[in-house]
Amino acid sequence: MVIGGYAAGILGAPIVTNDLDICYQREPENLQRLAAALQEMRATLRVAGVDDELPFLLDARTLAAGDSFTFTTDLGDVDILATPLGTGGFRDLDAKAADYDLGDGLVVPVCDLDDLIRMKEASARPKDEAHLHVLTVLRDMLNEG
Repeated sequence: MVIGGYAAGILGAPIVTNDLDICYQREPENLQRLAAALQEMRATLRVAGVDDELPFLLDARTLAAGDSFTFTTDLGDVDILATPLGTGGFRDLDAKAADYDLGDGLVVPVCDLDDLIRMKEASARPKDEAHLHVLTVLRDMLNEG
């Protein structure tokens, strides 16, 4: 499920981001599919101050052992989170998520605006404070019609 800045943009917020954030299901079959997709994109760990040559086995077992990972891929940076801050994870977010058609038959689940605001509030990072303001204004505008 798309979360973070891309979700904000899809939902109508004028927010620019440099990476794709997704929340993923932790079921074994999904972990296998996620690992395969990341391998296909030639994902490598993106961790500041860590040697690029650090051995890292990208498979379902490794993903199951962690909760969040940051990657650089052939298609750009991707952050995957099983339990984003302020949430109970995928099932929590899936309750209000909606599918969005991004064109060319690509339909993706996107978190709800209120859930995105909840995640931004929980993170309390300086950049999220600015995004939080934009998202709450968007929510107020949508509620006013």
